[in-house]
Parts: sequence; C-alpha cells; structure tokens
Amino acid sequence: VQLQASGGGLVQAGGSLRLSCTASGRTFSRYNMGWFRQAPGKEREFVLRISPNGVSIYYADSVKGRFTISRDNAKNTVYLQMNSLKPEDTAVYLCAAASTVLPGTRAESYDYWGQGTLVTVSS
Repeated sequence: VQLQASGGGLVQAGGSLRLSCTASGRTFSRYNMGWFRQAPGKEREFVLRISPNGVSIYYADSVKGRFTISRDNAKNTVYLQMNSLKPEDTAVYLCAAASTVLPGTRAESYDYWGQGTLVTVSS
C-alpha cells in the first residue's frame, strides 16, 4: 500500500483545514487508517484512527471536539477535518495504514506510512 497525503498549509488560529490521504491498491478497505503528527523536535504523536468500515473512530484527547476523521473506501481516501486550529497543532501530519484489528495509538502498530503534509497554524 502506498499512501499520499495532501492538503496541508498555513492557516490562522481558529481556522480549518482538511487533509486527504489517498492509497494505492485494491485492499484499502481492509485497513485501519490513522493520522499522526510530528512537530519539530518532538516525538510522533497519535491523532485519530478509523476502522476499515468507518464505524469505529478513536481520538486523541488533544483533538477531541475539534478534529474528525472519515473515509471513502470507493475512493481509497481517508480525510482529516481539522477545526478550531491552535498554534500547538503545527506539525507534519502523516497518514498510516494498519492491518491489525486494533492497532491502538502506537506508531509501531502501523504497517504503511505516507510522506506527510505540513500544517502551520499562526497565532
């Protein structure tokens, strides 16, 4: 599986962005999909994940109520809608795919990674 993330950019605090991650291959619908982020000098951080059928979603506490994840299996794409953005949300956002049933929040549980897209939130 190859993943391509897009949609990053510069936004003011309080604004919104929608990131997309498109996968190659025919097995996208079998994978849990997650979004992580990594700020300069910090460790990679789990943001959200969505189950293969889109029913189960798990959020990091830091983004609850502000971010949401969705997927369109017909388009092999997962989306990250980010609202009420804060300067501390500034990071490279990476999408990832996991074949395990419950991959959790650890990056090690994910099998495939996209290249990342930069989100910068100005104050």
